[in-house]
Amino acid sequence: MIKLSPSILSANFVRLEEEIKILEKEGIEYVHIDVMDGMFVPNISIGMPVIKSIRKVTNLTLDAHFMIEKPERYIDEFISLGCDIINFHYEATDKHNEIIKKIKDANKKVGMTIKPKTSYKEILPYLKDLDLVLVMSVEPGFGGQKFMEDSLEKVSEIRKYINENNLKCELEIDGGIKLDNVEKALKAGADVIVVGSDIFEKEDKALAIKQYKDIFEKF
Repeated sequence: MIKLSPSILSANFVRLEEEIKILEKEGIEYVHIDVMDGMFVPNISIGMPVIKSIRKVTNLTLDAHFMIEKPERYIDEFISLGCDIINFHYEATDKHNEIIKKIKDANKKVGMTIKPKTSYKEILPYLKDLDLVLVMSVEPGFGGQKFMEDSLEKVSEIRKYINENNLKCELEIDGGIKLDNVEKALKAGADVIVVGSDIFEKEDKALAIKQYKDIFEKF
């Protein structure tokens, strides 16, 4: 089943609870939360107090994407905040297996992300232990960037590996997704679609969500 994971990086933070309630009403399952530290990526975004507040107002799955150096430093804190999926960057640490084990031992789902310049082959050895893998289709750090077409080949190769090895790992894509290119991502094999500005910057967010779901039904 294909899921839409709206990225609240593009949401109106003055009305964040209201916008999350729109997602709930429209049957969204995942909320994508970008956590940036200003070191791994050149931007600072959502931190612990905001996630704590979000957890209090929704039961939706919190899909937390760590764009931080040495994520192992903060795993315990984000587990305690109630993140459901803790997704860290392959490039940000050398403690991949240690992090995976800690997250799984806490009965949370674990994800791993690769940047556009990282080969998909680097992540293949970990897929058997992951609940989700994320392919970035823009350089991480800022919303509103243009979709990188060459990311689709990575998605296709990872999908092939998941299917051939009968793995239960969701395949997420994030960056520059719009109504006019989402079908390419779906055809490549992505089954979790992160969308930010193309939902939250629309006046009618419910309609925007419906337009994506209508496309998903074709697959």
